[in-house]
Amino acid sequence: MFEIEYSANGHVLMTGRLDAAQCEKAQAFMDGLRAASTLDFDQLEYISSAGLGILLKTQKRLSESGAALRIINVNNHIHDVFRFSGFHAIFDIEAKQGG
Repeated sequence: MFEIEYSANGHVLMTGRLDAAQCEKAQAFMDGLRAASTLDFDQLEYISSAGLGILLKTQKRLSESGAALRIINVNNHIHDVFRFSGFHAIFDIEAKQGG
């Protein structure tokens, strides 16, 4: 299961598993972002290479207008995925407090 929506504070909240089966849903939502945005990964359990591709595509598109994605509440496993893929150098990432 995967959900993506705006939270009460205006952040983009992702919940569940962002894998290849969920890419169409995630891409449709991300295509609607037109300004700098904060992605809250507090409830995201997993991200696949396909999910990373969606984030990269969105980051590149936003950077053309001087905007960027910020990713917060990243758990240790997902942070490792970003680090091992080299994506930690592309995104502003904030680890989840306590884990």
